[in-house]
Amino acid sequence: MLPADLQAQAAALLERCKEAGLMLATAESCTGGLIAGTLTEIAGSSTVVDRGFVTYSNEAKAEMLGVDPALIAAKGAVSAEVARAMAEGALARSRADIAVAVTGVAGPGGGTAAKPVGLVHFAVARTGHETIAHHEVFPGDRSAVRRATVEKALAMIDAAV
Repeated sequence: MLPADLQAQAAALLERCKEAGLMLATAESCTGGLIAGTLTEIAGSSTVVDRGFVTYSNEAKAEMLGVDPALIAAKGAVSAEVARAMAEGALARSRADIAVAVTGVAGPGGGTAAKPVGLVHFAVARTGHETIAHHEVFPGDRSAVRRATVEKALAMIDAAV
């Protein structure tokens, strides 16, 4: 189901996490569960993947991850601050050692001058470490933005292992 390169990236990441004894959680907005789906496509992923949160709405971000609605109102759902809060919320609400969060504008609509289509904010939280945030503006259509987001999220988790 997955392209071979993405499957290989996910399998290598899962192996590194397994060797390090680390569990993962995902908190996803613009990808709608694709990161967790990519990881769980790999047989044996249950030894590493604890859970995934699909928090597409602002209400879900608040209810499931504990993101402060005032933060969303002040910074917008697509922001570094909300991505950080999502990752930290996923870490706090799971058995995971590392959590990745993504929130963005996949398109084709919804973009603004300040937050264009393709903008994605990422955050990786790891127990005992500072949360890392990053953003990218990916080119292409909705599918291309979502795929690039999955690839970058996996790379960011890998860097945190």
